[in-house]
Amino acid sequence: CWQNYVDYHKCVNAKGEEFAPCKQFYYAFRSLCPNAWLERWDTQRENGTFPARLE
Repeated sequence: CWQNYVDYHKCVNAKGEEFAPCKQFYYAFRSLCPNAWLERWDTQRENGTFPARLE
């Protein structure tokens, strides 16, 4: 769950949202992660407090 979320955002940051292979990570984390976790992680990314590098 966590790794797919991180890999998706790294992929999008590097290649853009339209890069098809990024969608594999998206579908994986959306099916594996609870929505509450995703909301918390999205908020952390927006606030600059997400505990992983996404570059």
